[in-house]
Amino acid sequence: MIFDIDNWAEIFSVIKKNKLRTFLTGFSVSWGIFMFCILLSSGNGLKNGVTSNFSGQSMNSIDFWGRRTSIPYKGFPDQRKITLDQNDLDLVRNQIPEAESVSGMIWSNVSVNYNTFNTDCQFIGVNPDFLKINGLTIISNDGRFISEADMRETRKVAVINTRLQKVLFQDDNPVGKQFLAGGIGYTVIGIFRNDFNGRNDAVAYIPFTTAQALYNQGWGIGDIAFTAKGLNTLEKNEAFQKRLREKLAGLHVYDPKDERAIGMWTGVESYLRFMGIFNGISAFIWVIGSGTLIAGVISVSNIMLITVRERTREFGIRKALGAKPSSILGSILLESAFITAIFGYFGMFLGVGLGELINSVLENADTSQMSFVFKNPTVDVGVAVGAMCVLIVSGVVAGYYPAMKAVKISAIEAMREI
Repeated sequence: MIFDIDNWAEIFSVIKKNKLRTFLTGFSVSWGIFMFCILLSSGNGLKNGVTSNFSGQSMNSIDFWGRRTSIPYKGFPDQRKITLDQNDLDLVRNQIPEAESVSGMIWSNVSVNYNTFNTDCQFIGVNPDFLKINGLTIISNDGRFISEADMRETRKVAVINTRLQKVLFQDDNPVGKQFLAGGIGYTVIGIFRNDFNGRNDAVAYIPFTTAQALYNQGWGIGDIAFTAKGLNTLEKNEAFQKRLREKLAGLHVYDPKDERAIGMWTGVESYLRFMGIFNGISAFIWVIGSGTLIAGVISVSNIMLITVRERTREFGIRKALGAKPSSILGSILLESAFITAIFGYFGMFLGVGLGELINSVLENADTSQMSFVFKNPTVDVGVAVGAMCVLIVSGVVAGYYPAMKAVKISAIEAMREI
């Protein structure tokens, strides 16, 4: 049936006689799968854009810092400043079984210069474990991150980001070169690619012990960051935060119910909440996209019903001449599948192509000054092809009822049709 030349000639003859009707039917099919691809592309672009903001940190990372109390407690007044120190680091390392990689953080803004180039830079003192916590990528083959030896010897070394590399060293490889920061010489030991949450800041990581000695008078910690295992649900995360706050409250002697005393950010909480939102958006997109496909299939069914009505007399003559019901059934189903496949492929090509075009424009645009909110708005070709296959099968199913109606027409009844 599929390779029957006469059957195909008949199908093309019918299509040629009804150009406008075939076009409108095909357009509804094309529009359905086109909108399906566009909706999926848009949803993926939004999801990829937001999740890219998590790429700078591990999903199971936790960061906390001292603030001010808001509740008087045991003779201490409110508004008392909580300053983290080595005891907090020891608490996380020794009393929090979920904690894995742990790092203190000391922040300082320093003016840096190399030859005739200078800029302001954010120096951050960290431990070697910070590489795992923040998901940094060292991009130079000759470079490395801060080591335990750097910590022990309080070395003046720095791992700089690509922004600082571009400003100070231009196109030169900075690894092994020395620059000045507040009059103190630092040797570059590595370069990392990280846009620091979308901002175009110059950033350098230095050994935690060096930052303590030079910028923090040897005492106090700005933040403590660590990764925690097993916190894969919001419920587990909330229970963990409560337990951690209670331990910190006991250490610093403030009311355990005072959540303002310690600021806390957890990657898993933010990630799970965003994923919950986007799962809902994805479900909505699939419902709307499926609706547009169903609309196209219904149009195919309707047009095939009209075709059967118009060709009733023809089918009657063919049956009177001895045509088998299967030949009539196959002819109608093949026509339905052909129209659905051709116009569906065209719509899929346009939908996927438009997504790729937008992605190409975004990749070539200067996005260094903004956080990504829309990234890689493409649809997986496998999903698009799968939708095409479903659409073709649905088109055949849609044509089945009209085809069966044609088969059941008796020759005598059909011959009465004018």
